[in-house]
Amino acid sequence: MRPDDSTTMEGRVCVVTGATAGIGFETARGIAQHGATVIIVGRSPERCSSAAHQIRSRTGNSKVEFLVSDLSMQNEIRRLAAELTARHPRIHVLVNNAGGLFLNGQTSPAGVEMTLALNHLGYFLLTNLLLDTLKASAPARVVNVSSYVHSGVRIDFSRLRWGGWRGYKRSKLANILFTYELARRLNGAGVTANALSPGLVASNFGRNNRGYFRLLRPLIYSFAISNEQGAQTIIYLACSPGIEGVTGKYFEERKERRSSEASYDRDAAARLWQVSADMTGLTGDNQVSSPQGR
Repeated sequence: MRPDDSTTMEGRVCVVTGATAGIGFETARGIAQHGATVIIVGRSPERCSSAAHQIRSRTGNSKVEFLVSDLSMQNEIRRLAAELTARHPRIHVLVNNAGGLFLNGQTSPAGVEMTLALNHLGYFLLTNLLLDTLKASAPARVVNVSSYVHSGVRIDFSRLRWGGWRGYKRSKLANILFTYELARRLNGAGVTANALSPGLVASNFGRNNRGYFRLLRPLIYSFAISNEQGAQTIIYLACSPGIEGVTGKYFEERKERRSSEASYDRDAAARLWQVSADMTGLTGDNQVSSPQGR
């Protein structure tokens, strides 16, 4: 079932990262349209405030808040999680959307390669820090925004530096491996985890890069769909009553699809989880445990 105007999210609390522009903004607006309390997360206080004001004005929903955090920085993610749980003892939907394309070897302020820091570790750490709250709010959902470009690569554990286009593709594969592993670990907890590709969307994505990508961008995006169209599958996974209980799946155009063969590698998913836990300093006490009988 596709959520429509009759689908209500009244009483539900939803967090959307990377929500000041593009598909993140349209996702937050679409969820707010269904009556949820929506917390948008972005790096800029000014852009967060503006986005929240626009969403309130366009939806008539006054329950739109914002929190500021740079999700490429682990200390910022920890602060965000603490602020979220202090403000909202119940969180029913977490949409991990914040990400970027970094072709020029950028690193985070902490010295971690940006594609790895933001596109994967950001999802991993924030989700784990909010898991107790999500489980206490069950039924709850984690929605991870990946991409159809995840195909054709595998995770190279000998060198977890994901610069360039191939690194971006690996980060999107990591999103799906993380989703499937999370779904297995949350089995029976009342929290679902699903991933999706929004498609090729005409957004601000990739504008931070120099060189050939900036020149090719107008041509590439001439084939793209709008931000509003790209947000529809995210909104569907966040709101639709028709997928309650569905978990560990990958979606495109609001339909379940099969992801790449590499994304179903359970050993790679378990290894990625452990490497990610080590890189973020998570211990067994503050992460969901490994499923039995792997």
